[in-house]
Amino acid sequence: MKKLFNLSVIAVLLFCSCQPNDGWQKLFNGKDLTGFVQLNGEAPYRVEDGCIVGTSVSGQPNSFLATDRNYGDFILEFEAWCDPSLNSGVQFRSQSYPEYQNGRVHGYQCEMDPSDRAWSGGIYDEANRGWLVTLTDNPAGQAAYKRSDWNQFRIEAIGHNIRIWLNGVNTANLTDSQYPEGLIAFQVHGIGNNKEQEGKEIKWRNIRIKTEDLEASRLTGQLVAEVNRVPNTLSDQEKAEGWKLLFDGKTTNGWRGAHKDAFPGHGWKIENGELIVLKSGGGESTNGGDIVTVDEFSAFELSIEFKITPGANSGIKYYVTEKEKSSGSAFGLEYQLLDDKLHPDAKLYTSVPGSRTLASLYDMMPGKNKRFSGVGIWNQAVLKAFPDKRVEYWLNGFKTLEFVRGSDEFREAVKGSKYAAPAYNEFGRFGEAESGHILLQDHGDEVAFRSIKIKELK
Repeated sequence: MKKLFNLSVIAVLLFCSCQPNDGWQKLFNGKDLTGFVQLNGEAPYRVEDGCIVGTSVSGQPNSFLATDRNYGDFILEFEAWCDPSLNSGVQFRSQSYPEYQNGRVHGYQCEMDPSDRAWSGGIYDEANRGWLVTLTDNPAGQAAYKRSDWNQFRIEAIGHNIRIWLNGVNTANLTDSQYPEGLIAFQVHGIGNNKEQEGKEIKWRNIRIKTEDLEASRLTGQLVAEVNRVPNTLSDQEKAEGWKLLFDGKTTNGWRGAHKDAFPGHGWKIENGELIVLKSGGGESTNGGDIVTVDEFSAFELSIEFKITPGANSGIKYYVTEKEKSSGSAFGLEYQLLDDKLHPDAKLYTSVPGSRTLASLYDMMPGKNKRFSGVGIWNQAVLKAFPDKRVEYWLNGFKTLEFVRGSDEFREAVKGSKYAAPAYNEFGRFGEAESGHILLQDHGDEVAFRSIKIKELK
């Protein structure tokens, strides 16, 4: 009878079969820590029974046992066991240099997550952008990790494409250009002063790497949806799904000034693939002014990467109709962009505390569960406006807010905000237009935007 092998069996066979001269090299010799250096925290590492063993210790930041050389394109395989009470990961193409947070290790991390969240095999940008690939929409990947047991990981980092396989299941399919090469490092996550987690272990074994003939060595099979984080580009999959770029990284095509026929002649610039509103003293629309898309949108998903400067204030508005007579800022619902630590607006509100903070519906509803990567670092805002008038705000892969335009709750929020003023409702109920422009705000502070993409929803 003809035997059929599923993908997980094939992956195990590939993992275990290491023939002479097949291009694989041991990254860890199984005897000592030759070829590795420890960075950042001081959690102890040792070799035992052919395994690297890391032990959690209180009062220390994340610790990393890193290779003493960089790797660019490669396929890396290893087995890992993590105490179920801990969180860990393996860094790859990662960096450590004095100019960046005093040598803090940062870069791609293959997540090891024994918690109920089950994001093992996801990709986290350590100490930088945060989550790049979660497993929220990948139930097969979430089920692949085996708690209290050994797990087999495979990382394929080839050019801009990174794929991760966990026990034969594809958990990540990322296209990103941030880190072309870097260290490989094994993490013992900091536990703060949690004495209950002290002395717990993480183990790695059978660690090997291949750096040649990589395309021919790729695993084949069904891949999860691709996540594209290469600035100002669309992948073939994104194009097939209907995504369009609203900013090409080079020109202002598709944009004009709010209440104007052309793009502002000053106050904005394009540099290094970034659309930047310039600092001008913190006033709202007093310099170059807000800019809006030429096109209008009804139901859509909008994705924007943004980078704020210290103390900056800005926003992404939508359902902007420009029906009001104004030479300043145009009216519309707003996804707030703000440095919550330094800008005074974070503590201001009309009736609802926190409603002027980052990833909130400005002055109406506060955003929660926020994972802000930081000032001077690229963050991703996603705004989903569905045909049924439901709206979702997302920040770096985490939903911060959900509401329904026109609902009783929404209208009560309007009544309690500055938008209750007659001027905002002269042409209909505020925020309930059927369609409108997308707006990027000039609030007098420098903020950069890139990778502005939209997909119409039906």
